[in-house]
Amino acid sequence: MREHAEHLSDEELVLAADGEISAAQERHLAGCQACRARRRELEDAAAAFARSLPGQLEAALPASHVARARLRAGLAEIAGQPTGPRRRLGLWLRPWHATAVGALALVCIWGILRRPHDVSEVPSRQLTPGAARTMDREELCNSVLPKNQPVPADLRQRVFQAYGIANADPRLYEVDYLITPALGGANDIRNLWPQPYVSTVWNAHVKDELEDRLRELVCGGRLDLAEAQRDISTDWIAAYKKYFGTDRPVR
Repeated sequence: MREHAEHLSDEELVLAADGEISAAQERHLAGCQACRARRRELEDAAAAFARSLPGQLEAALPASHVARARLRAGLAEIAGQPTGPRRRLGLWLRPWHATAVGALALVCIWGILRRPHDVSEVPSRQLTPGAARTMDREELCNSVLPKNQPVPADLRQRVFQAYGIANADPRLYEVDYLITPALGGANDIRNLWPQPYVSTVWNAHVKDELEDRLRELVCGGRLDLAEAQRDISTDWIAAYKKYFGTDRPVR
């Protein structure tokens, strides 16, 4: 649990997925690696809970607007008051010993996070940890590797389903390689996620710039291949800021 008051609370991070935070909070989230990491933890916990109830969650999942209302009600109940300060979600977001209210809230969170426009600018660490082929820098840089390999249609569909957006408009997303093939990324579902083209500041076009920069550094002998793969798969936004020396996309 985070100790610094300036960070967003767990509830705010959940509401951020629905666009229900202030512009100032959105700016903080865009620039705060700790908050983005915590948001991924919440998303992964909800995903794990969903997988623990195969065949049951879809039937129990409420409509998104109902989910949001129930989530707020659950938070108020946990806090023991209808309004005012609420306990942090981290106190009860533990599927292995959740109360009935906690379980309901997990379902609500999953209902929020699984909607098409809620796909994050960074992938779920649990669904997309990244995967790379075994190769060294010389082999990588002497080969003609495409920047992105076409993803087979059936694999694309599996990626969308894993992220809860089976009926997504493919014009809005790139099923992207977390570790680009040009850096030795594998054609593996663990290395793929639906990245928005334009709905976020940190979108697929911005990540393309980082991929080009990293390959240039690796093949120029200025960056170790394993380090480049690790940086882009751990937090590609933080990697962009590191290698471009900026807190915002260059263009």
